[in-house]
Amino acid sequence: MTGPGGAGTEERHEEFFAAVSDMDEHRAVDVVHRALDDGLAPESVLLEVIAPAQARVGAEWAAGRFTVAREHAATAISDRAVGALACHPAARTEPRRGRATVTCVDGEWHAFPARLLAETLKLRGWRVDFLGAHVPTPHLIAHLHATGPEVVALSCSLPVRLPTAHATITACQAAGVPVLVGGAGFGADGRYADLLGADAWAATATEAADRLERHGALRLTPHVPGDPLAPLPHLEDQEYTLVSKARADLVGATVAGLGERFPAVRDYSAQQLEYTREDMGHVADFLVAALYTGDPQLFTDFLGWTVRILGARGVPAHSLALGLELMAQQLRDFPRALALLGAGRAVVAAVGTDVEGAA
Repeated sequence: MTGPGGAGTEERHEEFFAAVSDMDEHRAVDVVHRALDDGLAPESVLLEVIAPAQARVGAEWAAGRFTVAREHAATAISDRAVGALACHPAARTEPRRGRATVTCVDGEWHAFPARLLAETLKLRGWRVDFLGAHVPTPHLIAHLHATGPEVVALSCSLPVRLPTAHATITACQAAGVPVLVGGAGFGADGRYADLLGADAWAATATEAADRLERHGALRLTPHVPGDPLAPLPHLEDQEYTLVSKARADLVGATVAGLGERFPAVRDYSAQQLEYTREDMGHVADFLVAALYTGDPQLFTDFLGWTVRILGARGVPAHSLALGLELMAQQLRDFPRALALLGAGRAVVAAVGTDVEGAA
């Protein structure tokens, strides 16, 4: 798409990415202002310039080319650029549709995708309450009772938050408000949205806004109260509950076991040991989420991604495989957990071979 000034979204995107990569807020905001002044549609600037640049920032971090600090700085600049867009005269739209609450599930700190949706809905004429990251469910429900929105748009970027997302969806529906969900945490195809009883799912901000534009609110298909755990009969075995409660001990014992059986760990610095604890903590969290949903792919996909991230750091895949083995030894009385860990070790071995071959 090209505005009257001649430069299209692709060129603006490259300019914006260069600015956030250099952590240059003024230059990034200037790219946004010039695009709007030149006649590019605000929604195009938001979703075709800013959003893909931020996705590239995440990819640079995953590849080890951006430090955590640089990724955080770039994300903060992208967020301020969205704010600059929202305040530009070209983006001012009078509310003419309904009221929507856009929020992140409790424990979810990745607020940028939800911010993109909130601004998209505003541009489409919705009155939007954007609550941001990490909103405790009781506070969200109190807000719904106070404001009476037509819909809640709930964002979840990490599958480890799915049990909490499920409780939030159920609570919103009990308050009489339908729930549209989005974010990578619900799966690329939205499979967990359906499993957890959401009223609707959208893969992108554009898709979410289009759906609400077509149907107004989701009351065309009102939620029928029922047992929210009915689609999750496997939870009766209590593995999810017991492993979740044992998470801290599981991670601690696994890291200690790595120190005994993986010689390189003995020479790790304090920072490297902290990274190892974090990595094993993430593994445990995804294991717990997979036990909740009953979907092994949730766990194995994460492990495949982790092997690639560790490879970028120069950490061999067999260290992760050993961590999974140590977890399995501790969880020998939990058959579903053992099956997940076995599948995980197979994926780690296969992806590790590919990563080493490409190195």
